[in-house]
Parts: sequence; structure tokens; C-alpha cells
Amino acid sequence: MGRNRQFGHALSGSQPKSHCSAAGTRYNPAMHSRLALLLLLGVFISTCAVAQTPAKPAGPPPTLRSILLSELRSTHNKAEWFVPVNTAVAGLTAEQARWVPQNAAGKLDADANHSVGMLAYHLVFWGEASLRKLRGEKTPAFQGDNEETFNKFDPASWNDIVQRLDRMMTGLEEWTEHADDAQLAAAAPTLSRICTHTAYHTGQILYVRKLQGSWNPENGVK
Repeated sequence: MGRNRQFGHALSGSQPKSHCSAAGTRYNPAMHSRLALLLLLGVFISTCAVAQTPAKPAGPPPTLRSILLSELRSTHNKAEWFVPVNTAVAGLTAEQARWVPQNAAGKLDADANHSVGMLAYHLVFWGEASLRKLRGEKTPAFQGDNEETFNKFDPASWNDIVQRLDRMMTGLEEWTEHADDAQLAAAAPTLSRICTHTAYHTGQILYVRKLQGSWNPENGVK
């Protein structure tokens, strides 16, 4: 009889009813209803908790002044997305600062490659000139070759250059803080280019130090 019943189901295309799942466990409608109710209750409680959490007060919207100050500080001495210049030049002796990496041919070529000292001197030269102009001080037009702003580096003045670099960046930040809106709007392109220029040469300083073996990766660049 059991075989005939199964055969009849096969002919009719129907399957015998079963109260078991594919895993062999018995289906329990009451249990499934309770689980669904608990799930809905959990979602409701979570939604209420999120809705009742007070939103953090929004900070003041960024302004031209705040954006420029953020750029200046991140290139000067506030480590954020990259190593700032103060950290990049810290801890070097004058002898280390004068070291020039070899060129692709394995030769020393100060006209093609620059030392950390040369790069820092270049930043100081143009940064101080820009700051004097922003302050309204008379600055004679530069008539020389840009290479002079690298090659006039004197290792004996290394510590002084590091200090001048820090003062120059601080001076730019102070000017940006106190300039009126019209002055700031007019100077914004210059200040932005100074930040880009400083970040660019800071990257070169770090690369030279890594080639030299004088860079501590714990300071920000592995």
C-alpha cells in the first residue's frame, strides 16, 4: 500500500505533505511568529533610540580664513595628512643638511639634486619675500636665477635657517588671522600657492632624508 501511494503521487505530479524542513526539523508556526515579532520589536526599539539621540551641534561653517589657516598649519607644524615642514627638518645636523644625493648616473650633481639645507633655504627665501609683500614692506624684485635660491645655502647657517623657516610660517599664519576680509580675498591665491609649494618641497626633504638614512619612520612616513 505504501508503495502504491508513493507511485500515485509520482503519477499525479504532487508531493506528499511534510511537516519537516529540508534540515529535518519540524516546522513550528507559533515559534516562527514569535521570532518575527521579536525581530520587529528590536528594529522598533533601535529606531526609537536613534531618533531620541540628540544631534551634535554643528560647528561654524568653514570660511576662507579658516581654510587658509588650516592649510598653513598643516604644512607648518600640525601633522594631518602628511608630515609638516617643521618635523621634516627637525633633528638634522649641519653636515647632514648639506648632503646631496647622487644623480641617476651615480654622481654628485648639486644642480640636479638638492640637499635638505638647499630645499629649506629655498623655502625661506621665497616665503620671507611673500610675507614682506603681504605686510606692505618694500621688496626689491628678484633679478637672479631661481637656482640661486637653492645654491646659496651655507651649512654654517643651518640652525638659523630652521628658525627662520618656523618664524616665516608663523608670520604667515598671524597675517592671515588678522587681515581684513578684502586683504584676505586678494591674498588667498598667494597663500594657497605658498602652502602647495611648501608641501611639495617638504616631500622632497623627506625623500632626501630617507635616501640618506637620517629619517625616523616613527615621525610619520614609513
